[in-house]
Amino acid sequence: MESLRNSSELRFSKMHGAGNDFVLLDLRNADPPSPEVCRALADRHTGVGCDMILGVQAPRSAEAVASFDIRTAEGAPSRQCGNGARCIAAWLLREGLAAGPRFALDSPSGTHTVEVLDEYTFTVDMGTPRFVADHRRGPGVGEAHEVDLDDGPRLRFTAVRLGNPHAVVEVADVDTAPVAGAGSALQRSPLSPPTVNVGFAEVVTRDHVRLRVYEYGAGETRSCGSGACAAVAALIRRGLLDGAVSVSLPGGELHVNWPDPAAPVLLTGPAAFVYEGRFPHAYP
Repeated sequence: MESLRNSSELRFSKMHGAGNDFVLLDLRNADPPSPEVCRALADRHTGVGCDMILGVQAPRSAEAVASFDIRTAEGAPSRQCGNGARCIAAWLLREGLAAGPRFALDSPSGTHTVEVLDEYTFTVDMGTPRFVADHRRGPGVGEAHEVDLDDGPRLRFTAVRLGNPHAVVEVADVDTAPVAGAGSALQRSPLSPPTVNVGFAEVVTRDHVRLRVYEYGAGETRSCGSGACAAVAALIRRGLLDGAVSVSLPGGELHVNWPDPAAPVLLTGPAAFVYEGRFPHAYP
């Protein structure tokens, strides 16, 4: 692939995982996109439109077939993306750069084993969740914390780190949850970094959760894989769920399995190709 900065067009794949959509770039022999290019690509009116931008790169570890990086629509780096990892896996399979039934990927947060269930369905080892007293002060008991957010209601959340920082809020009805207001307020709170993803989870049964997520750099998205894992882990820790859980999000269904506190969280879900394209004048 020719250098992105020497081309008037930027080749990409548009993909999504349960409605969480991405622009995927092959960066193995190319320069990474600048924040300006990320913003142009992610714009839903004048660009391709996406929640995040994924870049395939050479592997960083001996066991991985490739690595990938993650950028927000503003071009800021992110450390984890479960839905994106499945899209990367599907792209690598299609390009003949990986083969099933198992292979490994390097993400910004570590190396992840991928299990191929079929051409478009994958299980990803997301690592072991770490519960913290709050994201600013580091490791702690991981119990729920309360904070007053601007003019809104007092919010009770559990802080979890799973690559990215997450705040999990249990709600009675996810449809009426104050996702945008409380999510953005918690990102501005001194108890959390601005990069926190805020999940609003409704426990339906011990093996079913409904979830909406306000993501760093994207606002509310139709799905969030790491957010689904963080929510299930937090609610299992509180004794509200069993080890295998279906998570219903606005964009689709994901499945999270966390059988043991010392084990990694396993995320299963789809990856879909939408179209291939060339973005003109990527580097004006």
